[in-house]
Amino acid sequence: MSFVSYAECTVCGTRHDPKGLLTVCATCGQMLAVRYDLDRVKVAVTKDALLQRAPGMYRFRELTPLDDGEPPVTLGEGGTPLLELPRLAQHFGIRHLWGKDEGQNPTGSFKARGLGMAISRARTLGVRGFVIPSAGNAGGAAAVYAARAGLRCAVIVPRGTPPTAIAEAAIAGAQVFTIAGSIATAGRVAGRVAPEIGWFDLSTLKEPYRLEGKKTMGLELAEQLGWTMPDVLLYPTGGGTGLLGIPKGYEELRAMGWLTGRLPRVVAVQAEGCAPVVKAFAEGAETTAPWADPTTHAAGLRVPSPFAGRQMLRILRETGGGAVAVSERAIEDAQRLLARLEGVWTSPEGAALVAALAQMKDRGEVTADARTLLVLTGAGIKYAPPELPPPTDLTGGEEEARAQVRRALGA
Repeated sequence: MSFVSYAECTVCGTRHDPKGLLTVCATCGQMLAVRYDLDRVKVAVTKDALLQRAPGMYRFRELTPLDDGEPPVTLGEGGTPLLELPRLAQHFGIRHLWGKDEGQNPTGSFKARGLGMAISRARTLGVRGFVIPSAGNAGGAAAVYAARAGLRCAVIVPRGTPPTAIAEAAIAGAQVFTIAGSIATAGRVAGRVAPEIGWFDLSTLKEPYRLEGKKTMGLELAEQLGWTMPDVLLYPTGGGTGLLGIPKGYEELRAMGWLTGRLPRVVAVQAEGCAPVVKAFAEGAETTAPWADPTTHAAGLRVPSPFAGRQMLRILRETGGGAVAVSERAIEDAQRLLARLEGVWTSPEGAALVAALAQMKDRGEVTADARTLLVLTGAGIKYAPPELPPPTDLTGGEEEARAQVRRALGA
């Protein structure tokens, strides 16, 4: 048996049997969250026991929905480094700044966690194929883990999705479809076609297990920071699975007595061209409204109508956090800044956090002594490179080339 007690609707509270294949709440259609018998977990595992386990997200197995003996569909995801960012911290006048580098996952982004977990459970529960709408990295990860599980996968992406994400899905054997519109358009098509062909819809937060995979970021962060939490946590927000998952992990550890204190102030970061959460937060709305004409080169932020908008807004308000929108130019500048100062080529979504931190520091919303954490969700190499100066072409023979290099370097 696993340590799961039930799955609970995050809005109406209806409980669902975790032994069956779950989607959304049968009563109100909202997202479900897995609840654990945390007293049993406390007896079954200790912090010291964790130290003897191999790295990766399944070292926290008791806080996952896997049954005893259920093999995960895995490529070694999780266990990503928490990088100190001292030069970037100095640039902003902050003493403590970290980046959780999720680009070091097997598929180059944090999507490996959620899709690995969701596909593991779905395989056990008898699913034979998946349909997933994606803005990029989720589709690639779903295809890779479906291939690993020996199952079929179809990916529907908006036109203009990064070519590397499409290639990742295609090379893993998925059938990839492009469509006019946004991920919301792709989601509507996926939601209708999946039941028609007897496959499973893997749309964001329309089943409860992607959340459990993303939650492991919070479990890892707690351990990596010596069983403490940061003061401020910035998160690039599209569908928002990790924004909900990280606090869920923290809450479970607090209930077990492994963490104490308040949750970090959670800050949702979006692009100015697609900022439904920022707009709803500023207006004091209960949930998000669809964003017309979403535009941003940060594909993971191009989510005009997140399914769990109300749940994200609740987390932001309960933690005393906020929501920040940044421009395309600020994202590009921040991506270069992080690489130049720290050697980290993060995705545009991760770079948006650096741009948001600059805004917040200027407005006095992050103090110099605040322990601040950036969730860098993917590797920049999976995207088209930003505009950069061309390399210097060396001409003539080797001696002339040597002289040119010396002159260019001021030597």
